[in-house]
Amino acid sequence: MSNDQQIQAAQSGGAEPAEPEEFFGAVERGSVDELLDAGAHSDLDAMRHSAAHVMAEAVVGLFPDAQLGIGPSIDDGFYYDFLLPRPLTPDDLAAIEDGMRASVAADHAFVRKEVPFDKGRAYFEARNQPFKVEILDDLAARSREAGTRLPPTSTYQHGPFVDLCKGPHVASTGKIGPFKLMTVAGAYWRGSEKRPMLQRIYGTVWPTQAELEDYLHRREEAKRRDHRRLGVQLDLFSFHDVSPGSAFWHPKGQRLWRTLETAIREVQDRRGYQEISTPLLVHKKLWEQSGHWANYKDNMFILESEGQTFSLKPMNCPESSIIYKSKLRSYRDLPLRYSDFGRLHRNERSGTLSGLTRVRHFVQDDAHIYLRPDQLQEEIKALLGEVYEVYGWFGLEPRFTFGTKPDKALGDPALWDTAETQIKAALDSLGKPYRIKPKDGAFYAPKIDIQIEDALGREWQTATIQVDLVMLPERFDCTYIDENGQAVRPMAIHRAIYGSLERFIGVLVEHFAGAFPVWCAPVQAVVIPIADRHVDAARELAALLTGRKLRVEVDDSDSRMQNKIRLAQEQKVPYMLVLGDREVEARTVAIRNRAGEQENGVAWDAFIDRLAEETAARRP
Repeated sequence: MSNDQQIQAAQSGGAEPAEPEEFFGAVERGSVDELLDAGAHSDLDAMRHSAAHVMAEAVVGLFPDAQLGIGPSIDDGFYYDFLLPRPLTPDDLAAIEDGMRASVAADHAFVRKEVPFDKGRAYFEARNQPFKVEILDDLAARSREAGTRLPPTSTYQHGPFVDLCKGPHVASTGKIGPFKLMTVAGAYWRGSEKRPMLQRIYGTVWPTQAELEDYLHRREEAKRRDHRRLGVQLDLFSFHDVSPGSAFWHPKGQRLWRTLETAIREVQDRRGYQEISTPLLVHKKLWEQSGHWANYKDNMFILESEGQTFSLKPMNCPESSIIYKSKLRSYRDLPLRYSDFGRLHRNERSGTLSGLTRVRHFVQDDAHIYLRPDQLQEEIKALLGEVYEVYGWFGLEPRFTFGTKPDKALGDPALWDTAETQIKAALDSLGKPYRIKPKDGAFYAPKIDIQIEDALGREWQTATIQVDLVMLPERFDCTYIDENGQAVRPMAIHRAIYGSLERFIGVLVEHFAGAFPVWCAPVQAVVIPIADRHVDAARELAALLTGRKLRVEVDDSDSRMQNKIRLAQEQKVPYMLVLGDREVEARTVAIRNRAGEQENGVAWDAFIDRLAEETAARRP
């Protein structure tokens, strides 16, 4: 969670049981509808945030001395953090749900009240709520730094329960839909390992029972598809405490990796990319020049050698500029497209690591493109074409979000206007809808983020296309000689189509539940000899397949044929090729696919040609 997200969450969550009228006086029952209209959240967000408050009320009913953290709405639900006298048990969750149901049945109104800052702070301090006091102290410090007056303390009350909160909420607890508490996890206060470990209760709530049941079904399906479980089952990769946040790629996983890498390289070769490789260990002066040392140092792995400071590179951007500047560039040289599959390291907190989708060590299909401003629109159109081609291999439909100039943007405003106009024209040329996210661009340029929806309807952000008007061109003094003989600055584009290959593979594992398309399956076919006398023919067939650069294995174990077929199906192998006496004599195979369909008497050459064509076509 970023610092901004932590601040936002801290201001929008929290609850406190107390005697509110004793401390604040009679509570004003204002217009909840007006408050909802003023809020930035959706109605469902408001319901989920309200459910978090009701959950906190129930927790305090069980543990009167509970110290309360924050309780925001999140995708598909809500959570709340607590410092409690003991670990929670499943029985506790059942009791908390009972308490929530009682509050919903009581239909308490959610009512907002503002009180003077000092009065609000004293209230939470008197009730031994140090996390609430800290939030208020942080807000006071920010006000002092900005030279503004202390803000009032914004609270919400339902029944006897008071919450430090900006809102909005539903009108009353009775408006909260069907809910279920899901899990308990540990969470450091404010995301820092140096702060207290709290217990975080996750829950979900939906407008109808049918929607809740659908979500619970999708959640169970997500567990079945979890790439961390399937990665072990399919023998793709594993994780070990000797290198937290770094995958150990097994042979099958590495085959998948190389297949994806080869495919994207073919696209890049066709479009005139030039592949480069830059050092893994880089002196801090490069990161000082790029600005990463000042703004990203805490996320970097830093090493000392002979009195000098180096870092494992967390990104490839600055290094590409060194190669760009290695000689004089002409306007005729542009666009110049550099691709770099460099290994990157980012010092992610251990508590945030999550299989392949959040790692410390990863590789991107990274590229940096240097170009003239007049080339920008056509280059963006071509990059969008790359995205469509690559995602089409997996049957995925990309969605585009256009992030425009933020308030703290750097660089020439006229150049920003030019870049945004050309990016918008490129997106419009697709003839498909896209989202505009105002002020969501990077400080150095507008950007296009690419999202996909997986088989369970979950949205993943994968690729990115960022136009750079400042960082590489300005900070690294990149120039080219224009047609008038003048040295001028190029634009630059940062782009990744897969994004992190680790993360992309994790998404693919879950999207396909491990049953990858034939073209990228780690093992495309298993040859199964029925008896020992068929093994030589099985190996001959496998050699012919391998000779066409197809990925094949021979199961010459002592297991029965049906056991071999079952094992291949468990491994999600697309084709099982069974050889018996009749097949060996006729040089045919009995083909069984992973869906259970069977085809007999297929000639070896015919099947090899078929599989080679299917692989070359990269059909999903």
